[in-house]
Amino acid sequence: MDDASVSGSDVHGGPRPRRRRGVGALCGLALSLALVAGCGDGSASSSTPSAGAATPTGGLTEDQAERKAFVPSAKVGYERAADAAAEEVPGARLVSVELKHSGGAGPQWHTEVAAPDGTAHVVRVDAVSGKVLESRVKADQDDGDKQELADLLGKAKVSPRDAAATALGRTKGTVTSAELDETDAGAVIWSVDVVTTGDWNKTTFDVDAAHRRILREHVDRD
Repeated sequence: MDDASVSGSDVHGGPRPRRRRGVGALCGLALSLALVAGCGDGSASSSTPSAGAATPTGGLTEDQAERKAFVPSAKVGYERAADAAAEEVPGARLVSVELKHSGGAGPQWHTEVAAPDGTAHVVRVDAVSGKVLESRVKADQDDGDKQELADLLGKAKVSPRDAAATALGRTKGTVTSAELDETDAGAVIWSVDVVTTGDWNKTTFDVDAAHRRILREHVDRD
């Protein structure tokens, strides 16, 4: 599919998460209409890049202006989209959720959920109506891919909702993505993006999926 995500999760300030074999990275914009209270209980390292050059669009950078134009177009939050996706696969658990442009079709949630045996399923949900548009088994999975994903999910003791609540406890805003991943050091994390609607910056949080601590945060002011 020729979908273009609004923004990626360009995380700096430490080792980048190791992308899982056979599982697509879904780290663009995602949305939650409800602000969930929560807090991290660990220390976090952070890095802040230089601000991007402002554009004539109200002093916003190109990326900030794009977030401002796109994020409010989604009327269905990530939680509802995740629930709809999980209902498509018996016993499924969320692996990732991302809000994406889909051409003239409007905003869509692209989610990945996994069956208990680790089989990944791709489910697209209309971000305006909440209806499931597509549900299919992800292509090109072998037994090793399935086992790897099942093992990763088994290590995640923190739910995506709790990880999002932890991120929102640090920065109030709109949750814009959640993805289960693993760092090079072997830590299982939820990578959560939060967009602040006052300045339309995006902050990426790496939340420890075992202990619910914020391990790293990065503010994207571009």
